[in-house]
Amino acid sequence: MNEQEASVFEVQRLLEVEELDTDFYRGAARPEEGGRIYGGQVIAQALASAVASVEPGRAAHSLHAYFLRAGDITRPVIYRVIRDFDGGSFANRRVVALQDGRPILNLAASFQRPEEGLAYRGPMPQPPGPEAAKPLADFLTAAMGTLPWPFRDLALALDMRVGQIDAKGADPSVGMPGLPSQCAWFRLPAGLDEVQARTALALVSDYGLINTALLPHEKGWSSPDIQSASLDHAIWFHETPPLGEWLLYTMDSPWSGHGRGLARGTIFTQDGGMIASMTQEGLIRHRP
Repeated sequence: MNEQEASVFEVQRLLEVEELDTDFYRGAARPEEGGRIYGGQVIAQALASAVASVEPGRAAHSLHAYFLRAGDITRPVIYRVIRDFDGGSFANRRVVALQDGRPILNLAASFQRPEEGLAYRGPMPQPPGPEAAKPLADFLTAAMGTLPWPFRDLALALDMRVGQIDAKGADPSVGMPGLPSQCAWFRLPAGLDEVQARTALALVSDYGLINTALLPHEKGWSSPDIQSASLDHAIWFHETPPLGEWLLYTMDSPWSGHGRGLARGTIFTQDGGMIASMTQEGLIRHRP
């Protein structure tokens, strides 16, 4: 097994939860690592727990999550699912992620049967393609020296690449004109199924999003004078993402203030199909 194959295996592990009892699941610990859990991991595993309680044929179309406490990566996370609603077309689930008996995340997810309807999609920005983008692993290693887990596995398994970054919002090919914007390219591993594809999208959606709100301040989440953390996160799934194909993740930020920042993201296929939209508010305290 080469390095990339090992990283794909580790990312697939992040998408799985163990059933303990009816509506109780567990996400595995990483005792060999240290620090707090990556927020995208808790969102993805909470979504996987909710999916396990929904009858087949309904796909997640949205989720809304609040981060309450920092999780400990060296300890497992317990996910409790609450079955709020099962209707003819939609189903709704709440999930509480627990460590030490205390909630670290609350998530609500909605599921829908396949349905046709009126369709429209906005235009896709046109940054340079993935061939011109720098591998994320190289970018982060240059900035941080060492690449912490799970970013090294995400970077390798998803072939993540850093696209255009525009702190002043002057380049409309990156994002909405006038707003600080950035973009990244990635590919989901070919071995995932349809459910895991959406869960993997939830996993990657937390990467870099709130960092966009720091661009106009010439700061980043790793800046020593910045205290940052995700506060809440929402995703709307428009389509099941294709596997093994390049996807573009565009991000912009319309506002920051009061120690918080707001960022928005959209994920496109390379030919302009809109796969998902997300928003996130995060803590961005400046501590000189």
